[in-house]
Amino acid sequence: MRQPNSRSCFACGLGNDSGLQLRFDITAPGEVTTLYSVPPQFQGFPGVVHGGIVAAMLDEVCFRAPMGVSPPRFMFTARLEVRYRKNVPLDTPLRIVGRVVKNKSRTVTSTGVIYGPQGDVLAEANALLVDAPLGAVDEADLDALGWKIYADEEVTP
Repeated sequence: MRQPNSRSCFACGLGNDSGLQLRFDITAPGEVTTLYSVPPQFQGFPGVVHGGIVAAMLDEVCFRAPMGVSPPRFMFTARLEVRYRKNVPLDTPLRIVGRVVKNKSRTVTSTGVIYGPQGDVLAEANALLVDAPLGAVDEADLDALGWKIYADEEVTP
């Protein structure tokens, strides 16, 4: 099942031409996956994804994992620990997976992994997430943010 996207978010904003425009699917309870090839504008060392972009992708997948539990949880990252195992190549099909490890009353611990085309672990992260402040999601104008599930061919203004 596809998760919603926004318009402006750097990681998932489909209307953000400078962003990653990641789309996530719930692949199991507390697990999300995206398939993505990082374009060349996010290069660090020649042919390699910039480490900050790797961290941003892992942060997003860790944040989205608890949105795949019942009920979905909106959270903020309190701590993110990234381990860079191998260079993450540009223009190469990657599989990025986030999973909930611990689901407590006010916090979630989740993991994120970037897999290369051969299934090898390129980078991984552990995240501690905290609940969004009470009312923050209810007070947000999700329609104005463009927070919805978009068809694959749909482009946001």
